Amino acid sequence: MATILAVDDSASMRQMVSFTLKGAGFQVTEAVDGQDALNKAKSQQFDLVITDVNMPIMDGITFIKNLRGEANYKFIPMLMLTTESAADKKSEGKAAGATGWIVKPFNPDQLLNTVKKVLG
Repeated sequence: MATILAVDDSASMRQMVSFTLKGAGFQVTEAVDGQDALNKAKSQQFDLVITDVNMPIMDGITFIKNLRGEANYKFIPMLMLTTESAADKKSEGKAAGATGWIVKPFNPDQLLNTVKKVLG
């Protein structure tokens, strides 16, 4: 069973992501911002990370950059779930190490299909 770290400063968005993923049988841990997520990722290994971009304390792009610096997260898929659809934000995310991009509001089937695809 794949373990997924879901990061978003919006409680309702975290719940929606968690509900969708848990319903498909995934194990989900939630984090409220990049710093919280980084702490959790350092104490537990995840198979996939899904993160928002715009968050307080540490944004999603900085979080991915930091996490990619950890040896055990070099090749873990990291998806950005965000309202940002601008090309420059996407390339910034890709440069930081993001595997893919899902634009909010998301369709649960689309989220699950993307998750299954990146987890192989």
